Amino acid sequence: MYPPIHQCHNGHTLCSTCKTRVQNRCPTCRQELGDIRCLALEKVAESLELPCKYYNLGCPEIFPYYSKLKHEAICNFRPYNCPYAGSECSVVGDIPFLVAHLRDDHKVDMHIGCTFNHRYVKSNPREVENATWMLTVFHCFGQYFCLHFEAFQLGMAPVYMAFLRFMGDEAEARNYSYSLEVGGNGRKLIWEGTPRSVRDSHRKVRDSHDGLIIQRNMALFFSGGDRKELKLRVTGRIWKEQQSPETGVCIPNLCS
Repeated sequence: MYPPIHQCHNGHTLCSTCKTRVQNRCPTCRQELGDIRCLALEKVAESLELPCKYYNLGCPEIFPYYSKLKHEAICNFRPYNCPYAGSECSVVGDIPFLVAHLRDDHKVDMHIGCTFNHRYVKSNPREVENATWMLTVFHCFGQYFCLHFEAFQLGMAPVYMAFLRFMGDEAEARNYSYSLEVGGNGRKLIWEGTPRSVRDSHRKVRDSHDGLIIQRNMALFFSGGDRKELKLRVTGRIWKEQQSPETGVCIPNLCS
């Protein structure tokens, strides 16, 4: 039992999680539960060193109770949320599990390689203010990356946004860089950045504007034709930053 620990008038104890399940009745003697705390047991619990609750996922750490809670909130072994943006998916798990989940349950496009060339089409772009296109997952450098593309309102302006997320923690994501490019009619826009970790939700990344943002009128200009249909081609690549042992400077390791 973890604090707060409660007890009935007869001294039977139970944790706060169980207290909410028993309709305020002691499960041992059926007496009504008040708000009596068992401070002695709470002191014992606080003095114990306990394993992280993600020990079965590989975390070896052991902490006193309150330090354990703080650690678990940021533990690198804690499960990841499903990165699929087309619906509010509640599935959590490690990266191999989520890759299989994205492939089998969400039917996302899976690609091998560090370069990409995607075409996003919408027949009535001026009638759609918010839209999310199918997620694409890339496997390169032994890692997985998620490419997002969607339409939304930025203030009063309708825009499209493309960005990349890394399926892993933020510290590891900083080892990689990516570029996105759109263009047409002799013009082009290029974005370069670091992929965000899937620890950051899709909405958080989108709302921070950390990606390639194209105003709708420019996207339709790039699409060519009568500018009534979106036909936007997004190309890009992913590379790994390597630190030179001589200079300590990061140099790009491009995927062949």
